[in-house]
Formats: sequence, structure tokens, C-alpha cells
Amino acid sequence: MRDLLVVGGGPVGLATSLYAAQLGLEVTVLEPRLGPHAATAVIDKACGEGLMPGAVAALAALGVDPVGMPFRGIRYVDEQRGVDDQPRSDDQRGVDTAFRDGPGRGVRRTALHQALLDAAESAGVEVAPLTAALLTQSEQCVSVATRAARGSLGPALRARHVVAADGLHSPTRRALGLEAAARHGGRPRHGLRQHSGIPPWSDHVEVHWSDVGEAYVTPVARGIVGVAILSGRRAPFHDLLRSFPQLYERLDGASPTSRVMGAGPFRQKAIRRVAGRVLLVGDASGYVDALTGEGIAVGIAQAREAVRAVAAGEPGTYEAAWRRVTWRSAALTHALVQATRPRVGRRLIVPAAERLPAVFRWAVDELARPH
Repeated sequence: MRDLLVVGGGPVGLATSLYAAQLGLEVTVLEPRLGPHAATAVIDKACGEGLMPGAVAALAALGVDPVGMPFRGIRYVDEQRGVDDQPRSDDQRGVDTAFRDGPGRGVRRTALHQALLDAAESAGVEVAPLTAALLTQSEQCVSVATRAARGSLGPALRARHVVAADGLHSPTRRALGLEAAARHGGRPRHGLRQHSGIPPWSDHVEVHWSDVGEAYVTPVARGIVGVAILSGRRAPFHDLLRSFPQLYERLDGASPTSRVMGAGPFRQKAIRRVAGRVLLVGDASGYVDALTGEGIAVGIAQAREAVRAVAAGEPGTYEAAWRRVTWRSAALTHALVQATRPRVGRRLIVPAAERLPAVFRWAVDELARPH
């Protein structure tokens, strides 16, 4: 009988295990993608790879310090045509603001995952290459039937509580009947990410706005930038990149250093985050959009609150705690997504940030501070 089973060994699942270990709980992480050598395997995923200052601080509190490139703030770049349907001049194209409480950090997803795996190993966390196939609950515990490699039967495990951190399309959320239909309010949005071998040209994360979506440019190493494109249009990465002419020109001639990876649709909803002794964290608990780049920071805050509720033997208290640490990010993200769905809204976003710098700075600081 373990104190806690964590279903999913991505960054939020591993953060959950580290919080549990800090409180002296016996915890096992189930992650089939790691294979038989879990301590030396890493999982890549399409994401913007920019850790906001709040995420950097939360990771440091867990003893995790991933290698990466610092960035001082956020820069919005206008890649759209003006109201007269003509390209904007260079001096109309961008506005930036620096973080108030220190830098963020661009970190390759694989580097982040390895740093968390190393911390989990040091903390004595067991990471097992197993799939959670079936969960059944009693008043005292959760029983988990597992599968090993190639679908073979794995061991049956028991724990006092389970935290599911199994991603955007969480099988646990679906199996527990917690999945709610998400209204996308337009075309569902997806993300594509690829790295380019070119030295970073800015100490800010750049968000390029065009009529098809947003392109995030994040410095992740001295000679590499990551480019993540978020859009409601389904098209190959290179075709979408052409919709950002300034960025496309800058990257022209740079060699890709990774394959294109995709994620989405982003908008996911859960009816609630607690079902008996099972709690949902991270993307599994519901997701709005990747637009504000806060996924890791919010997920780590949710992990912290879930472990607190489990350690106290009061899993039901997690629902209110989840809402408390999530609402600010969810509200800002939802408002920004809705405001920029119409083409006119997209064309106004950079001019508005330029004319209202205090509002732009406030929004960035809200997203950057700890949860």
C-alpha cells in the first residue's frame, strides 16, 4: 500500500512526486513512455519551452534547476497588415516589457524532463514504466491494474490516493466520467513546434501575431531557438511559418535541429477535479489555451495543492484550491483568446499594447508571478 500513485511522468507528474517526497509520502510514478530505463529516458513534447519567472522559482523550491537561456520579458511583434491592408512599418511592429521579479528561462522540454527525473531519483521516487489500465476505489484506497510493455499484464498496485497527470487527452479523466464537452467558439486551436539552428537575436520571448495565429520564439540554447506556432488552421509547419514574413525571413537558411511536433486541440474541460480518492492535475484537469505560456507554472501549483490535500487526508479540498491557483491564468487566457479570434481584434492587439504600456506590463507581470 503506497501513499500516492501518480499517473503520468511528465513535468507536472514528476513535480507532484517531488512535493509528495518532501512531505515524507511513499510515492510511485507510472509512465509507460519512459521504457525500462526510466532514470535515463526523457519525453519530448510540443510546447513553447519558455518558463515564466514563477515557474523557475517553483522548480527551484523543488531542487530543480534545468539548463537553459534566460529571457528578460515578452515582446509582441506585429506580422499583420494595417487597417489599409498594407504592411506595417518597422517602427509599428513591436512592443515589449520586462519582468518585474527576475528573468524567465527558455528550456528544452527534454532538458526540463531530465532535470525533474534526476531530482525524483535523488528523492527516492520510484518511476515505473507502466500504464494505468483500470482504477477501482474503495473507502480506504485505490486499486490500479497496470500494463507493461507491449500490453502485457503488469502488477496490481494499491495506494491511498491517485493523482492523474496524464495530459491534455487524459485517459483517467475520461474513465472517471469527468470529461466535459469543450466549446471551442471557433476552430479548435493546435500547436506545432520546431527548433532552428540560429543564435537567439533577442533576450525576450517574441510573440509574433499574424492573421493565422501566433508564433512563439524562445531562446533555448546559445545557437538554438524554438518556434511554436499556435493556430486554428491545420497546415504543415512550414506553410504556417510563411504567414509570419518577418520571422520567416529571419529564419531563412537556418537548419532545423528537431523534427516538427504537434499538440492539441487545446481547449479541454473537466466537470470537476476530484473523484473520491483520485485527483486531476496539469492539462488533465482542464486547459484553455497555450497563448500565455503558463502551462508549467500553473501545473506545478496544482501539483502542490493536490499533494497538500492528499497529505491532509482531505482530497475533496483540492477542488477549491485548484480554482484558487488556476483562475487568474484561465481568465486572462480566455479573455485574450476571445478578444483575438476576430481578425480586427488580432490587428489591434499590438497597437493596443503599445498605446497602453501599463496594461501590457500589468498583464505580463500577472502571468509571470508565482501561483
